[in-house]
Amino acid sequence: MGRFRMGEVYRLPQPQQYSTPIVDGLPNYYSITGLRNNGRGFAFQKGIHAIEKVIDPKGNERIPAIIISSTPRKAGTEDNPWHDTYDSEHGYIRYYGDNNNRFANRKADEYPGNKALLSLKHHYECDSKQDRLHNAVPLVFLEKITFGGRAKGNAIFHGFGIIDTVELITQYDAKHNYFPNYLYTFTVFSLSEENEEFDWQWILDRCDSTKSIEETMVNAPKSWKMWINEGKECIHRVRRNVYGGNLLSEKDQRPLNMKLLKEIYEYYASTDRHDFEYLALEVTAKAIEENGGSCKPGWVTSKSSDGGIDFVMRLDVGKGILSSVNVVIIGQAKCEKLDEPTNGLHIARTVARLKRGWIGSYVTTSYFSNSVQKEVKEDGYPIMMINGAKIVSIVEKELFETQMSLPDYLISLKSKYDNKQLRPEDILLM
Repeated sequence: MGRFRMGEVYRLPQPQQYSTPIVDGLPNYYSITGLRNNGRGFAFQKGIHAIEKVIDPKGNERIPAIIISSTPRKAGTEDNPWHDTYDSEHGYIRYYGDNNNRFANRKADEYPGNKALLSLKHHYECDSKQDRLHNAVPLVFLEKITFGGRAKGNAIFHGFGIIDTVELITQYDAKHNYFPNYLYTFTVFSLSEENEEFDWQWILDRCDSTKSIEETMVNAPKSWKMWINEGKECIHRVRRNVYGGNLLSEKDQRPLNMKLLKEIYEYYASTDRHDFEYLALEVTAKAIEENGGSCKPGWVTSKSSDGGIDFVMRLDVGKGILSSVNVVIIGQAKCEKLDEPTNGLHIARTVARLKRGWIGSYVTTSYFSNSVQKEVKEDGYPIMMINGAKIVSIVEKELFETQMSLPDYLISLKSKYDNKQLRPEDILLM
């Protein structure tokens, strides 16, 4: 069989073809994966697809692998307003489980995909090498995409890994019904020792019922072998991390829903660009909260004398009088043309106003050039860079949750936040 390469696009033709290595100009997924020893292939329809168990010569059961897939073109719609996040360059994937509320009488942990993943979590956390060897299951990550004018049948390979954390959350569906689901954080393992290639023979070995689990380790990636031997203590060494991979291209900073971004830009361009500062404050607060942070939104500064600071808020770390820290956040908001990168001089202006221990937030309807991203990261500036794609992802959820029109939602922000001219440090006293 063949190998998958990190970040490469593969074709999943219908009907399935196994003898043709290239289909429509792309490597053929089925040609690479081939057939198992029972004559079946590795087609997957569900987002969480567990390959059927095998029993080895010693009578031990194992799941060869679980294929995790997502379809971003469906995200941001009424049927699926939830966005999975693939950041394999930094060894991280955030993924929503398979409760889609089709069966209102079922709990989140009763759905097949959730049930399969939840049953494995304790094996990933176990301190026993033998437990990990026999019971841990590699997760294989694929992201279905539109490619070459085709909406279906294309997928990017994002590597393999394990579950890091699981969180029970509340979601909502197209009819605005709330229901529980699980949010998974996956750790993507490094393939640097394999020249960024994943040998599918390892999975075929795991599917071979004539092989013991020890025999299946021959073709396993070195990062998997290290993790089996050392467990969670080596996660920082086996996690994938691409040097320079913390830069996003212009394309990656564009939202799938460009129509909504244009509507946001045109709304403020035709009314008052200063009012974009209210949305910038809102988006910064939501960006912090969606990752479990706690903050206190403060105010939008007065238009006449903002001193280069458009809004002020506070980040709260920890709880308790002595065991907590409150940090000032100052923000810059730029409602800019969508096809031009934001001006690095504006970011420098925000940096110049940071005092020791403060954080900056720069919010733009546009995107950040590579040179600006490099400067911010290499110089270690504590600046949140929020682009048009992030604005859209947050506004989409807010519109769906509030059932408001875009103009009504944007207008409501002016009454939600105060307009003041105070010192930024005054937020620490509130």
